[in-house]
Amino acid sequence: MEEKASKLLILYASQTGNALDAAERILREAERRSCPVVLRSMDDYDVRSLPHEDTVIFVDSTTGQGDIPDSMKVFWRYLLQRNLSTCWLGGICYAVFGLGDSGYQKYNFVAKKLDKRLADLGATAVIERGLGDDQHPSGYEGALDPWMSSLWKMLYQMNPKFLPNGPDFFIPDMNLIDQPKVQITYHDVHKVYSELSTASSMKSFEVQIENTRSMYPGKLSNKKSRPECFLKMIKNQQLTRANCGKDVRHLEFEFVSSSIEYEVGDVLEILPGQNPTAVDAFIQHCNLDPESYITVHPRVLGSQHLETRSNASKFPIKLRKFVELTMDVASATPRRYFFEVMSFFATAEHEKERLQYFASPEGRDDLYQYNQKERRTVLEVLKDFPSVQMPFEWLVQLVPPLKTRAFSISSSNLAHPNQVHVTVSVVSWTTPFKRKRWGLCSAWLAKFDTKQSIYIPAWINKGSLPAPPSSVPLVLIGPGTGCAPFRGFIEERAMQRLSVATAPVIFFFGCRKEEDDFLYRDFWLSHAQNDGVLSETKGGGFYVAFSRDQPQKVYVRHKMREQGQRIWNLLLEGASIYVAGSSTKMPSDVMSVLEEIVSKEGGVPRESAVSWLRTLEKAGKYHVEAWS
Repeated sequence: MEEKASKLLILYASQTGNALDAAERILREAERRSCPVVLRSMDDYDVRSLPHEDTVIFVDSTTGQGDIPDSMKVFWRYLLQRNLSTCWLGGICYAVFGLGDSGYQKYNFVAKKLDKRLADLGATAVIERGLGDDQHPSGYEGALDPWMSSLWKMLYQMNPKFLPNGPDFFIPDMNLIDQPKVQITYHDVHKVYSELSTASSMKSFEVQIENTRSMYPGKLSNKKSRPECFLKMIKNQQLTRANCGKDVRHLEFEFVSSSIEYEVGDVLEILPGQNPTAVDAFIQHCNLDPESYITVHPRVLGSQHLETRSNASKFPIKLRKFVELTMDVASATPRRYFFEVMSFFATAEHEKERLQYFASPEGRDDLYQYNQKERRTVLEVLKDFPSVQMPFEWLVQLVPPLKTRAFSISSSNLAHPNQVHVTVSVVSWTTPFKRKRWGLCSAWLAKFDTKQSIYIPAWINKGSLPAPPSSVPLVLIGPGTGCAPFRGFIEERAMQRLSVATAPVIFFFGCRKEEDDFLYRDFWLSHAQNDGVLSETKGGGFYVAFSRDQPQKVYVRHKMREQGQRIWNLLLEGASIYVAGSSTKMPSDVMSVLEEIVSKEGGVPRESAVSWLRTLEKAGKYHVEAWS
């Protein structure tokens, strides 16, 4: 019999980086207790080796509507194989910590499914699964802190060899803080030779992005290093009335590199540009030389096994360009560990004490009020603690990565072969201290001048709304910017009608006021008339609810109830239901109304209606794409 691994294994699956942050936190706490530990991404681990492990900690996030992170899909498919016996994992112990948002219907769905499947395969739980919630006042750490405390106690009881000095033993932090996970090499600018000197500016930019982002440690997906395409904005149209309190834009882009074919329901991901002034301010504050050329390499520490990614960079990159393309210095909020490391480099005693308090369990709630609730940026935090001079290696490791932003595509490739359109709501809010904040990407795009020749790096991915066959009737529900993907659906079906017969489409849209935010008004009305896709003469329908145009509020759910019989008739004809929009209450409200309609029109009890709709979902005829 093969000997069990002698190290605690932490496997994580992260879509945006939060699960990786949580996994690294568990790893640091394990190392501080002299626990031998290995950290791996699920897509960097051979799942067939799982039965040979001793104890495994799983950390995963739930994305969208109960979706599994991309890095977990192969791992999860293997676990679902029917030929795996109920004792396949009979020899291992495990614990699961999930990250989710209770504002979504399928809160922490992935962690719950994984926990059940591991138990079904014979594994023994060390501790009840932990569920981190973005809605908690302290974010996921509100659940992670007490869960970890229980984990070490239970782990020690089950297998003392992992914690030879007991669960309460703690190595002083200074012994672990001496080296970051990355090392930076500085190059003599006169010796730096670039093969791109004769390349086109777009090709040069493409290679710069790939080189720079492939050097970034750990948190960027390999496929996000090289852009799939570059876009040029050709139209920037405000859809909402000026000064109405909302700024929603219709943006059109041309492919300026190779054209990428896409389907309706796909998602466009854009790498946003950062404010040059903020980038320069960060570099200046940290006493860095923006003109220096650097390469970034991973460093392996002691017992820790870091996730390794191929360093595809052949050429050094300018430090300023590295910061600009990888480090979110003026938008993202730093994690708690950032404050912990800062405390070691603070030379002013009062700053050191405050940072140590913020990094402690006792200071967690006050840190939340100062940091997360105010959405302070890295640059702002550094300016608040001027005595801190953190080495660049630590900054590279700890500054949140500059992430791509995803937008539902609102065009049809059939109607616009060399273009892609998106609908963007400019994100803005006021903090508790009355400071105005703006979303990095949406504000950047809204200010774009179409006369500028700026190449925008982009990727196209599958979303949660698969493209429907032309023969399938559709019930579309998309209030607010949830209408975005359905503009593409309608364009596509209008093009399909030129060559084949198409099934009916009904669309429910909602907004506050007809004069303020009736997005794409002329587009919908044109397709609802003159035998258009949404016209009643073609079996379709367009129903809009204006919630604030009358004393009594009217929402999409009210319009759905009015058209209950039409919805039911289309469902009997094999219709698919598509829902898009805000993740707060809308998806559950829509589902509740559909349960009412199926129960009333089908003459069945509510419980049977719930079961009927669940069957529809399992058959791939009920799709939801929601965002917070």
